[in-house]
Amino acid sequence: MSCAFRLLAGISALVLASCTERAPAPAPGPVVDWTRYLGTWYELARFDHRFERGLVAVTADYFRASDGALRVVNAGRRETLDGPLKSASASAKVTGPATLSVTFFWPFSGEYRVLALADDYRWAVVGSSTKSYLWFLHRAPLAPTADWTAMQESARSFGYDLSGLIRVPQPSRQ
Repeated sequence: MSCAFRLLAGISALVLASCTERAPAPAPGPVVDWTRYLGTWYELARFDHRFERGLVAVTADYFRASDGALRVVNAGRRETLDGPLKSASASAKVTGPATLSVTFFWPFSGEYRVLALADDYRWAVVGSSTKSYLWFLHRAPLAPTADWTAMQESARSFGYDLSGLIRVPQPSRQ
């Protein structure tokens, strides 16, 4: 194969790749008051992904470190409510009115989008730009039916298919 042919083939591949339609990102969510967002959130449901597979009683604790940085500690128990505790700490950077860049393992970070949020910050629906991730978070380990319905409707309004949603067991009381 000639060098000119390889160059032409490479340029053609780049041109075709640039013309490929990308999936649109979900519409922006609410404007989040990150100070009100701080505190403990119980993960009530999620899409399956390897880094949380097998975890129950999952929580996310958001706080400001002494240097003012936003931090999060995710914790959950293996398989049962009294199983071994697993936790991971991360730094988070506000990147938009409802988005964070969360870094558990430098230099890799993930986008975290608050898609919907109760007016009183009692529940949140969180996703990503790719729709590969979805979480239903609540300030209590158990949510009233009205809150479940609101979270489901919010996720659907952003185009999420909830057929893969996994309910995360939580203790009945904290």
